[in-house]
Order: sequence, then C-alpha cells, then structure tokens
Amino acid sequence: MQLNRRVAFATLALLASLNVSAHAILTDSTPKANGSVAAGHVALTLKYNSKIDQGRSRLLLVAADKSETPLAITASADKPNELDSATDLKPGAYVIRWQALALDGHITRGDLPFNVTPAP
Repeated sequence: MQLNRRVAFATLALLASLNVSAHAILTDSTPKANGSVAAGHVALTLKYNSKIDQGRSRLLLVAADKSETPLAITASADKPNELDSATDLKPGAYVIRWQALALDGHITRGDLPFNVTPAP
C-alpha cells in the first residue's frame, strides 16, 4: 500500500513537471508552410498551442538573397496564442524565422518557408 502511494505521488509529480515545461508549438500559419500567397501587402499569422509573450517574441523575414528584415509584431490581448504581422512582399521565395516565448518562459524557434506569386 505504501509503495502504491509513492508510485502515485511520483507519477503526479512527473505529470505536473511535464505540464510546466510545455513549449509553444506552431499549430497553424498564414501563409502555410511551403504554401503560396499573392504579392502585395501580406498578413502573416503564426498560431501556437499556448499563450505567447508577444512583446518578447521575434519574427524575421529572410528573402531568397539571404537578406533579413525584422517584422513588427502586432500585439493583441484578444489573440494571446498568435504572432501577427504584415508586410509588402514581391514575388519570390521567403522564410519567416520565428522565435516564440511562451508564458511559461520557454523559447521555441522554427522556420516557415513560403513563396510569393505575382499578383493576379
């Protein structure tokens, strides 16, 4: 009986620590990874599975020539799981290099490649 309580306590402690160390995982985006959007003023949205510190997260636009442009994030209390931005884009290949700080203090990073096609 004593052993069962210890095992149960250890299991609960492990589960609690796993929940605390959860990272922000990218769940959806506009544009989609490897997707395409038309040239012009493009809205960029990255959605995560947890709340994001929008003020301390980063978005960097990398063009095909490897030039890098930091993107301003539009903070919104109504969308705590998103990083939103917008920029004018010409046709070509791009990557959004993102760094998201979850409210639990963990940072996750990733790349979101996409293409911009000529405007219709």
